[in-house]
Amino acid sequence: MQMKDLGFTGWAVVTADQRNSRHSDDLVPAALAALQAAVGERFALAFERTAGDELQWLTADPGAVVDAVLALTRLPQWHIGIGLGEVEMPLPASTREARGTAYLAARTAVEQARTAPSHLRLVAAETVSARPYREDVVQRAASALVMLRALVSRRTPEGWEIMDVLDDAGSGRVAAQRMGISPSAVSQRASRSARAEAQLGAELARGLLADAMAATR
Repeated sequence: MQMKDLGFTGWAVVTADQRNSRHSDDLVPAALAALQAAVGERFALAFERTAGDELQWLTADPGAVVDAVLALTRLPQWHIGIGLGEVEMPLPASTREARGTAYLAARTAVEQARTAPSHLRLVAAETVSARPYREDVVQRAASALVMLRALVSRRTPEGWEIMDVLDDAGSGRVAAQRMGISPSAVSQRASRSARAEAQLGAELARGLLADAMAATR
């Protein structure tokens, strides 16, 4: 592929494809709303439906990628492909019009995710700025994302609810008052939902993904 002006090269493209879409309702609007709430303005090209029951976006923020993975894990009917690489400049107005090796890598990733037990894959382009990605670094980031997804996918609706309340309240005491339960009950629910472990896992995934996005030989 003939690349044009590449400018900044540390890009991540996230492509998500609805599972069993032929036999279920259209979940793209709900996913777009959840992603917007989770990621906010941390994107270069915003989330949008790109084809059928597929959505896509572009970012240079590894933390935003991790938060998007968490949001889509809460909505379990999604294959997630993450592609690392270059994007042609200047950026267009829509991700559907964008081109580059990051988009090709994301396509490969989401196709692999369809048959992966975790329904998630991270794929890096062969090179970035004419230098190869560090495969070992990319693999560590991929493993961290898969493990984080596996951990939080076990949460019940009640578990996600307590996460939301704690995130908004800022403390177990305030969360308990809002929910009308005891602080110990809040602590027990948070523990069953692996809140502390998920926070550590997300921090690890953010760091490893940042390393992967910047790691070339």
